[in-house]
Amino acid sequence: MALSGTAALMSSFTRTTRAVVSLYTMARTCAATFVSIAAALIYRGTREDVYNILWAVVFGFATLNILSLAARRFEPQRRGLTFGELLAVVVVVIAIILLGWEMLTLFHVFPIRLRR
Repeated sequence: MALSGTAALMSSFTRTTRAVVSLYTMARTCAATFVSIAAALIYRGTREDVYNILWAVVFGFATLNILSLAARRFEPQRRGLTFGELLAVVVVVIAIILLGWEMLTLFHVFPIRLRR
């Protein structure tokens, strides 16, 4: 009998924990959605400012991914790149290419006008 009582207690604890975790996740998602919608309604900048913020976010996450990639290189018996690591490297390379393109446009190198 003690085993079934313990199993019932563990089962109810597991169900309660799952419910709390799902409610916590849902509350955080709703809060993040509310904050992002409020920020979008309050923000009065130009579209270019929003693109600059997105650039910073992309570079920030790509840099964090590359730093974690470099840290994982020190693990023994690891060979090759996982899909996530390869994706992080590709994102950084594409971001650097796009940043270079943006800088060339900023310094009036682009658009290149060819004359006949």
